[in-house]
Amino acid sequence: MQDIRVSFQQLFNSSASLVVQSPGRINLIGEHTDYNNGFVLPAAIDKCVQVAIAKRTDGAIHMHAIDLQESLIVPAVAIQPHATSWVNYIIGIVAQVQKYVVTAANVPAVNSNLTTTNCDTGSILHELDNGFDICLQGDIPIGAGLSSSAAVECAVIFALNEMYQLGLTRMQMALMTQQSEHEFAGVKCGIMDMFASLHGKSNQVMLLDCGSLQHSYYPLDLKDYQIVLFDTQIKHALASSEYNTRRLECEQGVGILQQKYPSIKTLRDASKQQVEQCLAPNNNLDKNAISDKVYQRCKYVVDEIERVQLAVKDLLAGDIKAFGQKMFETHEGLSKLYEVSCPELDILVNVVKDNPHVLGARMMGGGFGGCTINIIKKSEVQAIINTVADIYAQQTAHTLKVHQVKIAQGTHIK
Repeated sequence: MQDIRVSFQQLFNSSASLVVQSPGRINLIGEHTDYNNGFVLPAAIDKCVQVAIAKRTDGAIHMHAIDLQESLIVPAVAIQPHATSWVNYIIGIVAQVQKYVVTAANVPAVNSNLTTTNCDTGSILHELDNGFDICLQGDIPIGAGLSSSAAVECAVIFALNEMYQLGLTRMQMALMTQQSEHEFAGVKCGIMDMFASLHGKSNQVMLLDCGSLQHSYYPLDLKDYQIVLFDTQIKHALASSEYNTRRLECEQGVGILQQKYPSIKTLRDASKQQVEQCLAPNNNLDKNAISDKVYQRCKYVVDEIERVQLAVKDLLAGDIKAFGQKMFETHEGLSKLYEVSCPELDILVNVVKDNPHVLGARMMGGGFGGCTINIIKKSEVQAIINTVADIYAQQTAHTLKVHQVKIAQGTHIK
């Protein structure tokens, strides 16, 4: 990427106050468990988004996306979702920050970490209402399932937090970016993407409990193996709508489970036995009310929540082979039970499934396109890339794109 400070100067004829860098993320295992309050095992990567920012005084937000070569200006007050999608990842965060400052002014005890005194909240709002200049660029492949949108949101909120001295913790920032995604992007995502981008540590994966938000770090020692992403360069149109549908199907399953087990609040609370008893086609309580799809969704999620916890034990034991096998199991569940894969993703996993130099592979992200994540022996990476690319081209008529990634630091000032 080019020097974003130079770009900012050229765009706005002034200097940036600060530059923030926020990474994309991979998720080794634990897919579609985050919005079910389960466990995930993500890590920040060395693909990132950068934002440069400085205050204005005229009540406008001037935005420029360097990679898209697009600019847009909106008022800094009365912010509403915009028809231009990338803009929402910026202004949605502004709306959350404004809401936070108003709440801090009215209920100071709840927001006591605000670094200004209560009488200064008005001046902070005034500064926010004056607007700012911001430009952004990144090298996270868009549509690859590496959370480029979350990286933008995390970079923006981190920059606003620094520029206006709001005193937000990384935990607060993660929750606010998630809410922004819900309200402005229209995707009812879980917390994982934002949390991993903000909290990532170099060379470490994070076990995140998406219910309590407790998290712990584990060194990732892949020995003679490395992480390689095979990018389908496909994004099927139904990705966003089906994502929200899966969430609703899980909620429907929880509602049925609660009829017999009122203490169950999310699928995190349910056991395999309870899912079989209440939702399986041959055993469920109300056969007319439950579709096979709801059972399959819930079965996958409960299996995957357990699989993540077992996979961490594999890491602690240094058993990378067992860890990789669980990745293959996850893909099978995502493809057959959760039905968020697609032919292109399945081809990429099937090609490497029986290769002794590939420990594990699975689709990653929301589904219906994007990447597969693979753990491949270093000495065989190029040969496997060549083989997979040839087969993928033959079977899909698409060109395979490959990303070799490393585990990197979370959101920070550059």
